[in-house]
Amino acid sequence: MASTSVSRIVPATPDQVWQLIGGFHALPDWLPYIPRSTSLEGGRARRLHNADKEVIVERMEGFSERERHYTYTILQAPFPVRGYVSTLRVHAVPGEPEAAEVQWSGRFTPDGVTEAEAVDLFTGIYSEGLDALHTTLAG
Repeated sequence: MASTSVSRIVPATPDQVWQLIGGFHALPDWLPYIPRSTSLEGGRARRLHNADKEVIVERMEGFSERERHYTYTILQAPFPVRGYVSTLRVHAVPGEPEAAEVQWSGRFTPDGVTEAEAVDLFTGIYSEGLDALHTTLAG
């Protein structure tokens, strides 16, 4: 099993960041690569449509409003991995009340690609996503 994690300091309080990204169906609000999210299974799953018109189906596996994080699995996607589990988390930054650290991490088993290729793919997705979040919050 492979894993990767990316974090960024963003210019907003942890509560402000969580208000933006904490909803399981909020990706289109801050991630340009995902223009649409459709609720499935009474809100426990989502069907995402990416900019390339591909479909990604994910299910929420864990959620904590108090601790500001959620965990999800991929049920269907055009990615060369299986057993994908990811967590999106917001942390306070000690001594910086107007900043937050956002961490996006995942673990998965490569399927048809090397471990390095799979890690590079998701490191890039997480990095670009957190860069987009920073841009949204700084705008």
